[in-house]
Amino acid sequence: MPSAYTQNFYHAVFSAKHRANIITPEIETRLYPFIRGVLDDLRCTLLAINGMPDHVHLLIRYRADLSHSEVLRHVKGRSSKWMNETLLLPDRFSWQQGYGGFTVSKSAVP
Repeated sequence: MPSAYTQNFYHAVFSAKHRANIITPEIETRLYPFIRGVLDDLRCTLLAINGMPDHVHLLIRYRADLSHSEVLRHVKGRSSKWMNETLLLPDRFSWQQGYGGFTVSKSAVP
């Protein structure tokens, strides 16, 4: 059976809707592992995650058969659903539409 070997590294950045400062340290401790689980389900590797109260940065190694938009659709969709169902937030949470995405050279990956 033919196979392919690829290494695709991708830096993604996405924000809370209206750049709301909703991602507190307490939420981070639960949100970041949840996002890792979504990427694990997609058989992608989360190499780094960090952020600020209004946005998140991810460094992902992803499969060649998945597009950037498909990976981020799953991450953003599943995490916003989880936040609304699991966390006691004052208002309904959603991510801002769109994202920033940048390919990263293997030599720049820690």
